Amino acid sequence: MFYAIVWFAIAGLLALWTGGLWAVDALAGWSAAQAGQVSVGAAGVPALQLPAWLAPWVPPEIAASITAALAELAPWVDGLLGLLPALAGGLTVLLWVVWAFGALLLLALGVALHAGIALWRRRARAAAATANPAARLAQAATGLPR
Repeated sequence: MFYAIVWFAIAGLLALWTGGLWAVDALAGWSAAQAGQVSVGAAGVPALQLPAWLAPWVPPEIAASITAALAELAPWVDGLLGLLPALAGGLTVLLWVVWAFGALLLLALGVALHAGIALWRRRARAAAATANPAARLAQAATGLPR
């Protein structure tokens, strides 16, 4: 029974892992397809600034420095948006390599839990045999473990 519980749990985790990475792959593909269709400003990227709801909570000096830092990041973001369609194919390969690594780890976990249950059952059987002398005599007479 414990073996079935372990392997059903591993199968469920593997299904969640596969579905999650498939969703990330689909989202990455969709965002790569949309990258060239975003309307941007004169600098190539929409103006990056602090959200309006956060402005009352941040001192003006810090807000100005954050806005300046975000403005300096704008060319880098623009460059990344330009590379996004080209990187989408490589991202798909990378995601499925990560999936394979995670799937192997889940299978290794299943094997380790399976072996742990077998060891636990073997020790429990040995402890029961030492506690019951009649079972020990029957095991010695037949030569087979009970």
